[in-house]
Amino acid sequence: MFYFGADYYPEHWPEERWPEDARLMAEAGFNVVRLAEFAWSKMEPEEGRYDFGWLDRAIDVLSDHGIRVVLGTPTASPPPWLMTRSEGLFIVRQDGRRATYGNRREYCPNNPLYYGDSRHIVTEMASRYGDHPAVIAWQIDNEFGASCYCSICRASFQNWLRERYGTLDVLNAAWGTAFWSHVYTHWSQIPVPVITGRTPNPGLDLDYRRFMSDTYVRYQQQQLDILRALCPDQPITHNLMGFRYDGLNYFDLARPLDFVVWDNYPVLWFDAEADPAAVALGHDAMRGLKQQNFWVMEQQSGAGGWEAMGPMPCPGQLRLWTYQAIAHGADAIVYFRWRTARYGTEQYWHGILDHHGQPGRRYEEVKAVGAELARIGDEVLAAQSHSQVAMVLSYDSRFSLQGQPGHSDFSYPALFGSYYEALHRRNISVDIVPPSADLGAYRLVLAPALHVVGQAEADNLRTYVAGGGTLLLTARSGVKDEANAIVNMRLPGLLADICGVEVADYALLPGDTAVPLRIELPGTAESEQGGEAQLWSDVLAPTTAQTVGRYAGETYAGEPAITLNTANGGRTLYVGTIGDSALHDTVVGWLVDAADVRASAPTPAGVEATERWKDDRRLLFLMNHTAEAQTVKVPRPATELITGEQVGGELTLAPYGVAVVRGA
Repeated sequence: MFYFGADYYPEHWPEERWPEDARLMAEAGFNVVRLAEFAWSKMEPEEGRYDFGWLDRAIDVLSDHGIRVVLGTPTASPPPWLMTRSEGLFIVRQDGRRATYGNRREYCPNNPLYYGDSRHIVTEMASRYGDHPAVIAWQIDNEFGASCYCSICRASFQNWLRERYGTLDVLNAAWGTAFWSHVYTHWSQIPVPVITGRTPNPGLDLDYRRFMSDTYVRYQQQQLDILRALCPDQPITHNLMGFRYDGLNYFDLARPLDFVVWDNYPVLWFDAEADPAAVALGHDAMRGLKQQNFWVMEQQSGAGGWEAMGPMPCPGQLRLWTYQAIAHGADAIVYFRWRTARYGTEQYWHGILDHHGQPGRRYEEVKAVGAELARIGDEVLAAQSHSQVAMVLSYDSRFSLQGQPGHSDFSYPALFGSYYEALHRRNISVDIVPPSADLGAYRLVLAPALHVVGQAEADNLRTYVAGGGTLLLTARSGVKDEANAIVNMRLPGLLADICGVEVADYALLPGDTAVPLRIELPGTAESEQGGEAQLWSDVLAPTTAQTVGRYAGETYAGEPAITLNTANGGRTLYVGTIGDSALHDTVVGWLVDAADVRASAPTPAGVEATERWKDDRRLLFLMNHTAEAQTVKVPRPATELITGEQVGGELTLAPYGVAVVRGA
């Protein structure tokens, strides 16, 4: 069954309103809602006294209308009675100040008292609803995040380090603590990286980021263990925040879950408009966490915002964003939220219904989508993405570059996203994978700024290239070892032999400097090449590689900037600069042709084409992200699933329009 619904908060509304909500949901084609992830004080109004009667009744009302439930454990937003028990329950922020009550996610994720209370509420919920026929799944907590720097976390960090390194001698050597006389002689001496200590040792900084990520994995596991014991037939998940969020290693967090869900907001209050490539990257990154289809547990349905409101989706965009999610692997869509809250911090975070609760434009658009999915849901459910291209997402590199970007304007997510956008513009499907992934099935692999590289990661790339693969690496790759120390060899370190090049010199380029490049990629004409060097310049000394790009200005004019190494049927392109989007487009265009990567379909600018496969049937999703009608060529007769019409030759997409073509 394709699940379609909304996040619902019956505790916010009078009970006599619930049947009307359920009726409207059923009319919109909803068959699922998420409940209770912020309702701890309603379920446990005081310590040890539980009240699930209201939740029982809400589930019954929904179930009477054919709507099933995903239950959320409520630990992201603890009740006042809990948080007033001890000041130590609150996180300490990086500035050393302790949070106070009034928002959410205030809790210290290592506090044993919080662990105990979390265990109690989750156990009570699981015991009551573990075999409830209307409860189809569980969501643990909500959007894990927020680092803590309290004394409890410091002690836990020290224990984590002891398990990782074994002895202080090993840790001191790995971190290079002889620098500034920081040699530790007892585990209790090791600090946490609060800003009062200014810039921390890079080894400590990276390890603390890893530790906080592992902390949430451990906290999640506590709830997983309870739910698996008491609810063995109900799958379990946690709602993630896409590629955009960079505080946790999502590969680690997703590994023990039954399936991945994420919260998709194409336009937040700080966005001028939706970026289709960025949204697509979010979907692909979440699909890549377990290399399987996912749910969208919070799909934007109105303007977002807390203190201020962001842009309201244009007519047609809710439908467009829904189908874009499905095109990239979503097997369920749950909108946030059903009705806009009249109270609290999120009064400006709009849902399907406005504050008054009456159906309007957004409801009618969602209802129309529901009717469409009722017809074609079985056609798209569990369809697979077959990608020929992978991009390597390294959270160690991302964490390392958060602490030491090397250039104040450098952003790992921005570089990653720019290369992804060049693929997205060509309608090429991409899998997002960790550095340890088996890469053998891919024609092309891109690993921009693979900054932290251990021997296992280097060997994995070496095996891929030796097997005939095509690999892209860039400046700032192979710079650090696993302890975040700069390698004791010429860059790109452990990747030098794969690239067939060494970095003879390097320098940053001021943020407003753009150096022209003379690019000579094999088989391309000068008119097909473009791009400039920005932010960083490696001066390359080829060992076995050939130079295919040179700096055409500034200090390093004439020096090698891009090289191509070919060996054993494989090839590695090393781009020794961060570069602009034109450079990334030039490079990706050449790589795609060289690796013989097939695009989903040719389309006009602003129209995305993505394919999924159901058995041996191809489903081509065509999505117009522009406010103007667009025409797309359909090379042979096929069926457009949403309308059931036969199409061929050309297909016209309305502004923000969508088509799902089977057999093209």
